[in-house]
Amino acid sequence: MVVGRLRSEVRKQLGENEHEADWIISHVTGMAQSDFVLHPREVTDEELRAIEDIIVRRNSGEPLQYILGHTEFMGMTFKVNELTLIPRQDTETLVENVVSKIGKKKVRVLDIGTGSGCVGISIARFCKNAEVTLLDYSDAILAVAKENAELNGVQVKTMRCDILEEIPEGQYDVIVSNPPYIETDTIFSLDNIVKSYEPVEALDGGFDGLMFYRRISEEVAGEILCENGIIAYEIGYNQGEDVSEILREADFSNIKVIRDASDNDRVVMARFKPALFGF
Repeated sequence: MVVGRLRSEVRKQLGENEHEADWIISHVTGMAQSDFVLHPREVTDEELRAIEDIIVRRNSGEPLQYILGHTEFMGMTFKVNELTLIPRQDTETLVENVVSKIGKKKVRVLDIGTGSGCVGISIARFCKNAEVTLLDYSDAILAVAKENAELNGVQVKTMRCDILEEIPEGQYDVIVSNPPYIETDTIFSLDNIVKSYEPVEALDGGFDGLMFYRRISEEVAGEILCENGIIAYEIGYNQGEDVSEILREADFSNIKVIRDASDNDRVVMARFKPALFGF
């Protein structure tokens, strides 16, 4: 079957996920998507079987990123598996604002709850003078983050630490985190793909979704964040006011809530203790 005809067939079989057809075909055949039109070729029987297997898994609800084992974020490729959340475009708002704030300064950055490493690795990629440490509670998760750092050609450190029970080592100029922030009771009402395939521990933010923000702001930051240092969180669309209040009570100033491309509150940034200059 010629690749052009195959595209039409795959789109039909994927239904509402038809936009993923080119991604699947490109992954299996190794062809650039532009080659589907410029340099079409016959697809082999082995390739057809592989594509059919992916379609079956996708139509059962399994996220395509887990099936293929990778996704795109900030123009880079990141490997993902069942231990890590799938990086989402919303999180690029967090990275872009932290990168803008750091610029060319020489800073020490701690990415708490790094998962795939997409946040910290992206910061290291775009801020050449940043010394980035990726923190998570599991060696297996950190192994994924290390692999992604190598894949994207950046140097980072890693640290295994349960942020709810331990205080990380070191002193940092920037703390960045996309922590679990879904309310425990809400997880079971999420999209089936999310609750059935993505790791619950990377979603569950406690009874009100704010458990990690309290712990990091009130108990961790005071021990490891330099005075006048920056903290930056990704938040849920309805958490801007609550997270801002947590930071305010924990001696942070210059608190700023930032919206994403969909005009939802997505990031909260602040400085630790009184700042001489605002953002």
